[in-house]
Amino acid sequence: MSAPVLSARKSRFYPTAVLLIVFAIDFSTFLCSAADTDKEKEIAFQAILQRMEQKVLALRDEFERVYQFRCDTNTLDQCGRNNYNDCYSSYPDAECAAGDEYFEIKCENGETCPASWDIKRTKVTIPDSLSLGPDGNPTDPEIIESVCYTRLSDPFLLDNYEDDENFWSQYGLPASWTYFGAHNGMFRMLPASREECYGFDPRRRPWFVAASSGPKDLVLVLDTSGSMNDYGRLDLLKEAAITVIETLSVADKVAIVTFSTDASVLNGQNMLIRATKENKDKLIDTVNQINANGSTNFHAAFTETFSLLDLTFQNESTTGCNVAVLFMTDGKITIGPGHEEVIELVNTKVKEYK
Repeated sequence: MSAPVLSARKSRFYPTAVLLIVFAIDFSTFLCSAADTDKEKEIAFQAILQRMEQKVLALRDEFERVYQFRCDTNTLDQCGRNNYNDCYSSYPDAECAAGDEYFEIKCENGETCPASWDIKRTKVTIPDSLSLGPDGNPTDPEIIESVCYTRLSDPFLLDNYEDDENFWSQYGLPASWTYFGAHNGMFRMLPASREECYGFDPRRRPWFVAASSGPKDLVLVLDTSGSMNDYGRLDLLKEAAITVIETLSVADKVAIVTFSTDASVLNGQNMLIRATKENKDKLIDTVNQINANGSTNFHAAFTETFSLLDLTFQNESTTGCNVAVLFMTDGKITIGPGHEEVIELVNTKVKEYK
């Protein structure tokens, strides 16, 4: 089994809304060899989980500490040429990773090997849409600030990685990555490795969304009336819906309602389903096959949506946390009850759910 992804948050502390340490570990590898009895295995397993939780909390505290220095002159003055990125940086201490679990790329020394990384440095990744300056540098002051203050965490991250190497080596396992994803899209990771050039946005990853929003029941309500064929609207709707689906994790539940003259639930669901990879792939395939025709009936859309939620709640198949309805449409009601009736329906159901 693999270790869970642990998140650590302090309420009302926005800049470090998402702090994660990810450990991809096969516990059976060491539990079977490091413990003789079931009781010993259970004790060993609980000790590992406790250590991981302590690591995450320490990481959270560290980024909250360095955040306090974001406006210091020294933080900004020493920042400019002390960060490494995917595209233009040459890592001074790059080496070939051991093992065959990583894809084939070229190492810094020109040799072919599974992966090239530098365990003595962190790297920074910024999404394409924010890399607007020369050589892909950010121009947004908030992004620059995030890059600079998070650099102050490097000594902590390096010490943490060395400690992890020593700990996991007793089980024949390598230390794993530690990373921080900021609310504005900046991403810092140790070890530094060259994987993709400005293509990564942590805000679109399930672990980021899960840590920042918690488990949720989500219904996507998609307008598939005839007017969605105009000006590429249907393609935009599909792209938006698929983007949302991809951000979901197994902690979430999801369903999709499409509406035009009438409304229906995609894939014949009568309740929300767990957002597993298999279920998400099926939903994405179905979204790609959506066609647009008919009129626009908001009332039918919300009636179907609330029926879906009601049955999910009645069967206690909800996450028990947040409920969200994402309504995507291009226009106005052309059939069925009008706006006042729709608003009354929505307000009535919202009161019921409180």
